[in-house]
Amino acid sequence: MAIVSKERICLQASAMDKEEAIRKAGDLLVESGCVLPPYIDGMLAREQSMSTSLGNGVAIPHGVYENRDHILKTGISVLQLPDGVDWDEDEKVYLVIGIAATSDEHVEVLSNLADVIDDENNLSELLSTTDPDVIVKYLGVG
Repeated sequence: MAIVSKERICLQASAMDKEEAIRKAGDLLVESGCVLPPYIDGMLAREQSMSTSLGNGVAIPHGVYENRDHILKTGISVLQLPDGVDWDEDEKVYLVIGIAATSDEHVEVLSNLADVIDDENNLSELLSTTDPDVIVKYLGVG
């Protein structure tokens, strides 16, 4: 299965707060067999020590080094939040991209993401699409 797949994409979702958004992104990774449930705690711990917001309404929560044994295979989850969620002071996040990586396979996805969020039109499409194939198109590798 690809690093970015439709089964790990949740569109038109909602979350009460940053923690719930991270948990939902983590659950997508757990349900698709990428990580064990304790990995989500690592994602939350990482966020406590350092914000994973990239700006432009996008965050990339991921686990801490101590959670690497909880990763079964590399995968990216995508949680689209049309109403956004408060992330950092005065910042809302609308796209949460959960990352679990066994090595460096995710680097190309992050490179694609950086290019996409730099283009307002592409970012707007990611934030408003109701078609998971659009997410795969922009973030997919290869």
